[in-house]
Amino acid sequence: MRTRVLPGVAAAAALLISGCAGGGAPAPAPPGAAAAAAAAGFPARVADCAGRETAFDGPAARIVTSNAAALEMLLELGAGERLVGTGYPPGRGYLPGALAERGARVPVLGQQGIAKEKLLGSGADLYVDTFGAMSMGGGTGGQPSEQEFAAAGIKHVFLLSTACAAQGKAPRTDLAEVQRDVERLGAVTGTGERARQLTAAMAGKTGRVAAALAALPAERRPSYFFFDVDAGTKQPMAVCNRQVANAVITLAGARNVFADCDASFRPVGWEDVVARDPDWIQLGIRDKGGEEENRRAYEEAEQFLRTFPATRGLTAVREGRFLRIGSEVTTIAGVRNADTVERIARTLHPDLVKVGP
Repeated sequence: MRTRVLPGVAAAAALLISGCAGGGAPAPAPPGAAAAAAAAGFPARVADCAGRETAFDGPAARIVTSNAAALEMLLELGAGERLVGTGYPPGRGYLPGALAERGARVPVLGQQGIAKEKLLGSGADLYVDTFGAMSMGGGTGGQPSEQEFAAAGIKHVFLLSTACAAQGKAPRTDLAEVQRDVERLGAVTGTGERARQLTAAMAGKTGRVAAALAALPAERRPSYFFFDVDAGTKQPMAVCNRQVANAVITLAGARNVFADCDASFRPVGWEDVVARDPDWIQLGIRDKGGEEENRRAYEEAEQFLRTFPATRGLTAVREGRFLRIGSEVTTIAGVRNADTVERIARTLHPDLVKVGP
């Protein structure tokens, strides 16, 4: 037996040779099938947050995703034609132009979580779970058990960058787990070469920023508050150090003002934001589906901060240091996280970071 090890961050994913466990004798493979599978990197294994491994003898053919994060990754990998359903569908305008048309054709199995019966009866052979231990998948009836997934012929894998966040033992300061997820999905769909191209491009972008900021001392890295506008203005929702946005902010040469919060998100008070007095504030709106709608949403968010008694005296507000960068590309794990690193870094450190278009 041979072992297949992907280069770079994917090596950590331990994609090992294995046969699939299951009842009954497998059907005879057609001539040349084994050679074709081996050439595509099969058999392969991927592990979940707890180390439980799932084996693949060949590429997944009918895939359901729990939300837009895994859906976008699979579209980027060129596996969109295999998507037979999703929960938490991407909002209007969320997917970039090249992917939007294909993404719009993916059947929506649940506006939020997918009902257990619908998921188990979807005909899928793979369910990509973004939530895992957060118990947000499964919809009505709860999440299917592993025995129920197996009985329906559905393999169940996770996005480690999101499902495992709450179990993390250290703050997230890079995009290694996101890149690893892209390569894991590439491994189980037989699109490994495309996955490596995507992660190499991500690493190139963040690497150029890191090189440009290498000599920047800590005291010149400004404090930064991600204002989750759509979470509401009555009580702000802090982006904490287990969230992918903490990695984006850190890589861009800033200091998340809530980096001491050991969680993904946490409700805080405006007095907490005031006490940390950020140098910069990102107006993190969710895409409204059009340029004009987004512009209005950004302006309303900025106007709130300029007029709300608790925030109008903040350094970032007084100095007009606002970034109009969407919520999804900052807080949802995906290829575009690296683009957000570049955008933030160019704004905060224009004298140092001159990369990208």
